[in-house]
Parts: sequence; structure tokens; C-alpha cells
Amino acid sequence: MNDEPYHPVKAYRDEEFLSGRSARPLRILAEYMEPEERFRQARVRDTIVIFGSARFSSAEVAQAALKKAEAEGGDLAKAQKAVKMSRYYEDARALSGRLTEWSKGLDREDKRFVICTGGGPGIMEAASRGASEAKGLNIGLNISLPFEQFANPYVTRNLAFEFHYFFTRKFWFAYLSKAIIAMPGGVGTLDELFETFTLMQTGKIRKKVPIVLYGKEYWDRVVDFQALVDFGTIEAEDLKLFHLCDSVDDAFEYLTQELTNHHLSDPSPYM
Repeated sequence: MNDEPYHPVKAYRDEEFLSGRSARPLRILAEYMEPEERFRQARVRDTIVIFGSARFSSAEVAQAALKKAEAEGGDLAKAQKAVKMSRYYEDARALSGRLTEWSKGLDREDKRFVICTGGGPGIMEAASRGASEAKGLNIGLNISLPFEQFANPYVTRNLAFEFHYFFTRKFWFAYLSKAIIAMPGGVGTLDELFETFTLMQTGKIRKKVPIVLYGKEYWDRVVDFQALVDFGTIEAEDLKLFHLCDSVDDAFEYLTQELTNHHLSDPSPYM
């Protein structure tokens, strides 16, 4: 018999239990409750979500890589493509900055229409950077992956999150969003965009959420929405769920008008 006092581990401090299968509901709930509390403390009620490729770099970085490829005999085609696609990084940065400046000018107590991204590199970094340069908040909803991924350096630190579950992360993308901008991106971007379309088409999202598909060359080639209408798999009315544009000015004017018309007079923070 050991005379030393024994102090059992409290359940909420038991790392083995908390990381096991039985505690999965607790982990899921935590990924709902902890972000909710942080958003409440920061008074974040409304977001503008920006999706897009993690692979695009800034014009400065892309140009430097091209010069290096030319000088050292590197992959010239890849470097040239990166320069071309860097346009979307710079446009996301500019649009995010303009939207942040606009939202800061609103006569509101709460911080409205905060830029929200997946928190990683590429378009996500560009949007976070634009908001940061405009001296506004921005949210990064990162996801843990088998390979290392860190929040980009422009995400507001107390609004930087890392999720384990994709579905809880997607919930927070959708729940506070009042507008969505989809820049060119890969499978992840398409997944997030089409899930939003599904929620809107089926009425699960009841609020008005203007969606901008940015980059006509990309979207016209990647998704033939008219073909979906022609085959009868969606209604022609569904094409009104999004606005296709190709300039920062067009996107900014469309979004600010839609947000003014549908949300600035709405006192409810949620769906």
C-alpha cells in the first residue's frame, strides 16, 4: 500500500481520453464553441469569405522566380505561368483592402464584413494581406493536414484558428458569411463553392449571400454552368446565384451594393 495521496486525473485533463474515439463529440463541440466565443469577444458578426488557390504567389515573388529561371535554366514555362496567375493574388489583395476600408467606414458598433479566408498561403495570404494593409481585422480558418501548414503572417492573431474537422471549418465559413468571393482555385475551392451553392439552392442558407466568381477566363473554362442548364440538371434561375466578373472595380461595386441592400438594415447576425 502506498501512503502517498492519489489524485486521479480529471476527465477534462485526460489527454488520452480526449484524443480517443469516445471523446470525438467533445472535440467536435469544442470546434464549435471555442470559435464562437472568440468571435463574440472580437464582436465579429459578419464576414466576407474569400476562397482561392493556395499555389499563387505575389507578382514580386513570381517575377523574381522568373528571373531566376531565365538566369539558371530553370522551368521557364512554370515560372511564366506563375507570373500570369499572380494577377489573381494582387487582385485578391486589392479587393480585400478596398472592402476592408469600406466596412471600416460604416457607422456600426460591431465590426462588420470582416475578411475571412482559409488562413493559408496563396489567395488566402493575399486576402489577409489586403485586409491587414487596410488596418482591419481578418480571420484565418486553417485546417490541420498531413503536411505542415501554418497560418499566413497577415492573419489577425486572435482570429487565427486551426481545425481538425473539415465540416466544422466549413460551418464557420458559411455561418457568418454575408458574401463570398471565389478566385481561381483547385479542388478545395470548388468543394467550398459548390457546397455553398447547394446550401443556397436548397434553402438551407436563407440569408442573401452574393457570390462573386472572379476571373472569367478561368471560370468559363473550368465550369460550364450553361451546360448544366441545357442538360436540365439545374434551373436557369440558379445562374443568378453568382456574379461573374473580371475586375476589382466590378467586384467591389457589386458586393458593396448587395451588402448595402440586403444586410446593412438587417439586425440579425446569423442566418
